[in-house]
Amino acid sequence: QMQLVESGGGLVQTGGSLRLSCAASGGSVSNSVMAWFRQAPGKEREVVIATNRSGRSTYYADSVKGRFTISRDSTKNTVYLQMNNLKPEDTAVYYCAASTGMTIGTSSEAYDYWGQGTQVTVSS
Repeated sequence: QMQLVESGGGLVQTGGSLRLSCAASGGSVSNSVMAWFRQAPGKEREVVIATNRSGRSTYYADSVKGRFTISRDSTKNTVYLQMNNLKPEDTAVYYCAASTGMTIGTSSEAYDYWGQGTQVTVSS
């Protein structure tokens, strides 16, 4: 069983930046499709960004293109979400997810393991 623990959330002003971390144990982030999802109050969980096992292919939600990036540090078995130019509509609980599949999925059902979530609040 893979365990994922997110950190790095918080309160930031519009236009600011945050970097979320997702530390994994019981499995390797380098051997998994990794993704970040978010869920705002009253809304469904949505994929923000996802990358395949090699890291050579990445999916970006339209709303975050040009602002968010995903990266891996295999030595720390950690995945990061760098968020720049944050907007109030980015406010949500952000979840790290891992899939044992071979291709990037954009639905929650495609992912096998989830972190507990970390709150990101962007003030206007």
